[in-house]
Amino acid sequence: MRMKYDFTTEFDRHGMDALAVDGLGLIPGKSPDRPKKGFDVIPMWIADMSFPTVPTVISAMQKRLEHPVFGYFMPSKVYYESIIQWHARHHQVTGLTRKHIGHENGVLGGVVSTLTSYAAPGDAVLVHSPTYVGFTQSLNDNGLKAVHSPLVKDEKGVYRMDFEDMEQKIKAHKIHVAIFCSPHNPSGRVWEKEEIERAMEIYRKYDVIVVSDEIWSDIIFKGHKHIPTQSISEDAKNRTVAMYAPSKTFNLAGLVGSYHVIYNDALRDRVESKGMKPHYNAMNVMSMHALIGAYQEEGYEWLEELREVIEKNADYACDFIHCELDGVEVTKPEGTYMLFIDCSPFLKKHNLTLEQLEKRGWDVGVAWQDGKMFFGEGCIRINLALPYARLVEAFDRMKTYVFVDTVPPLD
Repeated sequence: MRMKYDFTTEFDRHGMDALAVDGLGLIPGKSPDRPKKGFDVIPMWIADMSFPTVPTVISAMQKRLEHPVFGYFMPSKVYYESIIQWHARHHQVTGLTRKHIGHENGVLGGVVSTLTSYAAPGDAVLVHSPTYVGFTQSLNDNGLKAVHSPLVKDEKGVYRMDFEDMEQKIKAHKIHVAIFCSPHNPSGRVWEKEEIERAMEIYRKYDVIVVSDEIWSDIIFKGHKHIPTQSISEDAKNRTVAMYAPSKTFNLAGLVGSYHVIYNDALRDRVESKGMKPHYNAMNVMSMHALIGAYQEEGYEWLEELREVIEKNADYACDFIHCELDGVEVTKPEGTYMLFIDCSPFLKKHNLTLEQLEKRGWDVGVAWQDGKMFFGEGCIRINLALPYARLVEAFDRMKTYVFVDTVPPLD
């Protein structure tokens, strides 16, 4: 099917402030090294896309830029209406009003405001592992203790929550705040309704406040459906702080514009008070207009095409791994554009460390991300949100230069 929007052009992001390419080798322990001479970089590490955003984002921002005054402003009625309509159409949410919505300078800012409203330094917070590295950093930076409840793979290789383990750790560590990632990053799981119901029942039983990171909720593959955590029950609605943003969906991370949905008045008062006190949590007028541009009718159409592109990439990557890369294990994600591969069998067979394997990729421009920082031993996280031709090139390089008995000369 011919697509209306451009997901095939490779844009040169060098010199455009792009962390994905200009940040290589600059963040010790986090960013990939620069490739060796003769190889260009294929950015597959940080979670942004190599695609241009929907045109209505650009036009909405350009329209605002035509007015030359950029003084103090307030969020417009259209801003709130756009969010309410988006949630109603995509997730069948009813009863969402303006008062339930609040700006956040990034999802992690909202996560920290919630955590520190209900947990003191030294307190434990429940997270599932593999764990998004941003959660780990936020907990460490605020003196909180991450207690990991590992996801377990079923007979089909699908990540599942271990409800007995969750309950045991909540009791043992006297936990009253949890981070719930839905859809899950980095595994790509889209939780089923029954799974969320069981998790929320445990949180209800032990009076645990839940921060639900739902930033990936728009990028869902065929046969799966995102269920908002707050829709599970009246109790879930009142104990959950949900975090959203157009940044993953429309590639707007550089504009910094997230928002929370909080129905419980007392919970909302505490979280908003925490966010306001350091005076960091102020909206940018351009990010507001970017959201309005994204959440228009054309944004719905653009997103449908994006989903097709990402799922096609995921299918190719998983099929290639299964057929061509011996010693690498993968389960197709159900959403997001991240792939979490387990290289443990290959590492064991070839007596390699994960760092050595990653370096093989970095040397030939496969700029993927260390999975250990996500608490995935032997794992690597791969970003699939790039033009199909570049994805094919990346996996060809993996087959030729990385997952081999002997690395061929690169000079």
